[in-house]
Amino acid sequence: MPDQVPKISEAEWEVMNVLWEKSPRTASEVIQSLQEKTDWKPKTIRTLLDRLVKKEVVGVNQHQKVYTFTPLYSQSECQRAEAKSFLNRIYGGTMKSMLVHFFEEESLTEEEIKELRNMLNEKSDKR
Repeated sequence: MPDQVPKISEAEWEVMNVLWEKSPRTASEVIQSLQEKTDWKPKTIRTLLDRLVKKEVVGVNQHQKVYTFTPLYSQSECQRAEAKSFLNRIYGGTMKSMLVHFFEEESLTEEEIKELRNMLNEKSDKR
């Protein structure tokens, strides 16, 4: 498994969400689950699975009659990599720039502000 999580597309995230929900899964199970949520054709879903295998984000067990697919990265690892990529692309890699923008644009409830304060206090306590 590579050190760095490979970049995955929005459509590939949908496939990963199905695999994180339950795995291993066969291609047919992935297709069935995604067709409940999307209008994607089976061929499209198989193409997405193949791409994820090539990127080494999904592993395939070929030792059974029916191949099964399993994520090679946890959901939190992929979320962290995506968040870091987003920060770098949009905010020059600094969390502060993003937070300033967020706080200027969003109206937060007292409860949300309290929760954020607690999170920041906990973070500073761990340093």
